Amino acid sequence: MDMDGVLVHEDVAIAGAERFLSRLRERGTPFLVLTNNSIYTRRDLAARLRGSGLEVPEEAIWTSALATARFLDDQRPNGSAFVIGESGLTTALHEVGYTMTERSPDYVVLGETRTYSFERITQAIRLIVGGARFIATNPDATGPTTVGPVPATGSVAALISRATGHEPYFVGKPNPLMMRSALNAIDAHSETTAMIGDRMDTDVVAGLEAGLETVLVLTGVTTREMAERFPYRASRTLESVADLVDELG
Repeated sequence: MDMDGVLVHEDVAIAGAERFLSRLRERGTPFLVLTNNSIYTRRDLAARLRGSGLEVPEEAIWTSALATARFLDDQRPNGSAFVIGESGLTTALHEVGYTMTERSPDYVVLGETRTYSFERITQAIRLIVGGARFIATNPDATGPTTVGPVPATGSVAALISRATGHEPYFVGKPNPLMMRSALNAIDAHSETTAMIGDRMDTDVVAGLEAGLETVLVLTGVTTREMAERFPYRASRTLESVADLVDELG
């Protein structure tokens, strides 16, 4: 399941989210909370959810930073990267044996950060022009804040692409790669797994392309009317995850 818009709004738990998680735990049903946000580590996010009154163990959290690290480890083990991002991304890369460098890296890896540096972006552009491969954690153009949207990874990736002529490979949702890496993390199969999300353009399409049942909840970005405009549909549309509690028995 997605996190923002499904379990929480900012730092406030959505009504029924804790009952839903409790029922999953009682049944012993494996689950993962997925997020395209690469800023935070699993521990950070578990603490944030706990502060909202939701108990989610660290191992039940999967981020675009972790998916990116696993992808790079598969592609080029023990490689090197120039990273624009926060601790969630750098920690994930370190844990798979990657080295952070500003000299001839195998990859430029772009993630989310609270303060994008023009100097670091310029370095990234020059390294990509010089031959580094371009990876981005997710294509989200903006991120939400209490005062309105802010530029996110997708927007900065577009800037770098325009300057270099090279498009990044996006690892996070809606890339089915992130879904498959999440399935592997809990030893699950697509035929017996569902994806619950609040966005048609990331959560639902990612689940659809990975062969999962998809559940759209209306507690986040997408309204019922907006969902009808897409060329694909969720398997089910519900008001919130609270509607699933009774179904779990």
